[in-house]
Amino acid sequence: MISIIITGHGRFASGLYNAVEQIIGPQQQIIAIDFPVGMNTQQLDQALQQALDALPVEQGVVFFTDLLGGSPFRSAVQLSVQQPQFEVIAGTNMQMLAETVLDRDEIPTASEFVQRALAAGNRGIVHFVVESEPLTDEGSEESAGI
Repeated sequence: MISIIITGHGRFASGLYNAVEQIIGPQQQIIAIDFPVGMNTQQLDQALQQALDALPVEQGVVFFTDLLGGSPFRSAVQLSVQQPQFEVIAGTNMQMLAETVLDRDEIPTASEFVQRALAAGNRGIVHFVVESEPLTDEGSEESAGI
């Protein structure tokens, strides 16, 4: 099974992980690493490395990060550069994480996992619009269904 590390600014990681657990229940091989105010990037790097040390990494690791270019993203990228089975995603949303966690056992590689995660994330971004039907006169052809 692919291991997952969620990281992001503030309490993004723990908040997202707690929300996913609320919906689909406790999950194995997932660790959330927050980057709160007052933590420096060296401490973040150490926390991410400790998470890696605690997880099985043979089948791959996917880092889910909040913001492209942010410190959590950059730290994850640095850890993944020399590891072909490590992947990094920026712009994580709940739809992305929940769907892929549910399908994780069926996805053989980290790269395929990432492709499914990106597709799920895109499906979760929608703009809801209420469209009004134009009012018609009672006797008109339109209201009669003609």
